[in-house]
Amino acid sequence: MRANVVKRAYRYRFYPTPEQVQQLSRTFGCVRYVYNRALAARSRAWTREQRRVNYADTSRMLTQWKRDADTVWLTEPSKGPLQQKLRDLQGAYDKFWRKLTGYPQFKKKGTSTDSATYFSNCFTYRDGHIKLAKQAEPLDIRWSRPLPVGALPSQVTVSRDSAGRYYISILVEDRITEHTANDIAIGVDAGITSLYTFSTGEKVSNPRHEKRDRERLAKAHRELSKKQKGSANRAKARLKLGRVHARIADRRRDHLHKLSTRLVRENQVIAIEDLSVRNMVRNRSLARAISDASWSEFRSMLEYKADWYGRTVVVVDRFLSSSKTCSGCGLINNTMPLSVRVWTCRCGMVHDRDVNAAKNIRAAGLAVLACGDGVIPTRS
Repeated sequence: MRANVVKRAYRYRFYPTPEQVQQLSRTFGCVRYVYNRALAARSRAWTREQRRVNYADTSRMLTQWKRDADTVWLTEPSKGPLQQKLRDLQGAYDKFWRKLTGYPQFKKKGTSTDSATYFSNCFTYRDGHIKLAKQAEPLDIRWSRPLPVGALPSQVTVSRDSAGRYYISILVEDRITEHTANDIAIGVDAGITSLYTFSTGEKVSNPRHEKRDRERLAKAHRELSKKQKGSANRAKARLKLGRVHARIADRRRDHLHKLSTRLVRENQVIAIEDLSVRNMVRNRSLARAISDASWSEFRSMLEYKADWYGRTVVVVDRFLSSSKTCSGCGLINNTMPLSVRVWTCRCGMVHDRDVNAAKNIRAAGLAVLACGDGVIPTRS
């Protein structure tokens, strides 16, 4: 078995002191300000002059902003997180130009996770303690699992989620041993009633994490809407709402991690369908259920874990008639309404709609491996 050297992030929760809370809050605010101001400058340059502004230009702008009397407070945090946010903005533009995402959006306070990235020259790591630049004390980290032996962090990212929890993500080089190769291939069909159906006939039920806490979520939204904007009670209500959302997201992520790890461990080839989730959520009747299923996140987990452990993920064309095609004789039906869950082909085979689709996805995936036809590039 071969061992791969990969860059891997280990995420831990930490509990900052009151002084660290204030310092991190100022850092998050400065990072958000720099990102928004650089985005405004780039948008204005293109709108008025049809001129593109790159990372080097915004870096020079940041130097000037630090010298201005009105924004001299930008010198308070470490320079590393501010520079990294400009690189993140450049990456967002690169994805936009390649038509992978929409145009970069401004970051609003309190509506998303705050984060700041520190490189090796902006933090110290000694004897299991991490101290960020311009902080007097190391972070109180809960080491839920050890870092790889001898690993030296190359960068750390501290974040604060909507529930007010603080996390640190530590990037290190790790040696991962590939799983023993086998000849098992599986097709995976995504759904709503059953979260995933495998070509083996197994169905994974949909936990519907959001639905379980829907009443609590609705109550938290109602309480938030009644609070006066800018008041301390509104901040408390927003934090309460964030905790409900965090509870749902944690359960969902845990379930997807366990399922993706199992599939990668047991199968050499995993064939999945290329779903256009962005278009599918436009269906108002199914948007909430599709978002809760988090198919895109599951696909990302499968792809990076397969890359680590020597497995292959094959993504077949989204226009494959997987549900309408008989996996036995290949007959393609003209129509197949969603209400039809079991159907009989003229060859005599009785099909479960989802199991039949998973079998066709598996066959298409193996065909892609054999001849390379219809290959969908792995997302970067």
